Amino acid sequence: MSGEPFPGLREYLAGRYGPEAREAAVVPLGMKASGVKQGGYGVPYRVSWTSGGTARTLVLETVRPGQFGHEDRSDRAGILLRAFDEYGSLPRHVAAVDVGALRAEGPAVSLGGTGEFFILTDFVEGEPYAGDFERIAESGLIEALDRERVEALADYLAGLHRQPVAHPSWYRRRMRELVGSGECLAGVADSYPVPSGFLDAALLELVERLALAWRYRLRDRSDRLRTIHGDFHPWNILFRSGSDFTVLDRSRGALGDPADDVASLSINFLFYALRTRGEFDGPFAELLRLFWRRYRERSGDLELAAAVAPHFAFRALVVANPIWYPKESERLRRQLFRFLLSVLEADRFEIDRIPEYLARGAP
Repeated sequence: MSGEPFPGLREYLAGRYGPEAREAAVVPLGMKASGVKQGGYGVPYRVSWTSGGTARTLVLETVRPGQFGHEDRSDRAGILLRAFDEYGSLPRHVAAVDVGALRAEGPAVSLGGTGEFFILTDFVEGEPYAGDFERIAESGLIEALDRERVEALADYLAGLHRQPVAHPSWYRRRMRELVGSGECLAGVADSYPVPSGFLDAALLELVERLALAWRYRLRDRSDRLRTIHGDFHPWNILFRSGSDFTVLDRSRGALGDPADDVASLSINFLFYALRTRGEFDGPFAELLRLFWRRYRERSGDLELAAAVAPHFAFRALVVANPIWYPKESERLRRQLFRFLLSVLEADRFEIDRIPEYLARGAP
C-alpha cells in the first residue's frame, strides 16, 4: 500500500497473527494528558485488528534518528533490543511481544535482512499520570486520590529497590553514562540552543564539571546497585481506577542507583510547583514532600540524600530544556538551573532547603 509508514509491517503481522492482521489499523498513539512536554524519541503507533470476532491491539514503536546518541541504526537497534529483553522482568511493566526490523521491500523480519528496528508491546488501558498534574495545576487542589497515588508510587519504587544486586561493573557504567551518554547529562546539554538568554556554553560546562565530580564521588558505591526502571516519569505511568497502574518504557538498563527513579519522578513535582506558584509551595510541594517521606520510610535508604544530586541535575536539565518544554518562561528555567547547581554544590540534598536552593544567585 502506498504511504505506509512501516514497509513490510502488514506482511509480518499476517505471517505472525493470520491474514486478518494484514488489514490492521495503524494510527499514531497521541498523548492526551498534557501539552507541556513536546517531542520524544519516537511516536508510538496503535496497531489494531479483529480476528475471528476477537479484537487485538498492540503498540509499535521505533526510535527516531537524531541526536541523543541515536545517530546510527545500531544505536537505535540497541535501545529496542534492550527494551525487549528487559520489559518483562520489571513488575507492572507492559509486556513486550516481539522485536524485529523493517525492510524496504518484503515482510518485516525478526532479525535477518534488517533495516530499521521496531518493538511491539501489548496495549494497556490507562491515562498518563501527567494528566493528574494538569488537573491539579488547573484546580490548585489535591484530592485524596492524589495522595493515594503518590504513596502507591513510592511503595512501588521502595519494593523495586529493596534488594541489592551484585555486578562487577554495572554501577560504574550507570554513573559514567549519567554524566556522559547521549541520552543523559552530556547529550541533553549538547541539545540546548545556546546562546539563548542566560543560557550559554559556559553555564552548561559548569553543570557538567560539577556532575563529573559526583561521578568520581559515587562510582565505587556499587553497594547501591538495585533493579530500577530508569525513566520513571509521569508520561511513563498509566493509571486506571484508584491506584492501579502500569509502567512503560523502561530505559538504559535494568540496574542502577535507586536515586535515578526517585529523581525522575520528584523533579516533576518541583517543575509544576514552579509553573503554577513561581516557588516551591502549594499542592505540588506537598506531594513531593509526601512522596519523598514515604519512599524514605518504606525503602530505608539512608544514603539517598547523599547520592541523588547528579540524578536531580540530569532531570532538571531535561525539564529546563526548551527543546522538550518550549512553553516555559526564562524565570522558570533560571529557577531550575539554580536548583540543579545548588544540589550539585551541596554534600547532601535536603528537601526542606529547596526554597534556599531556588534563591541562590546567578544564573
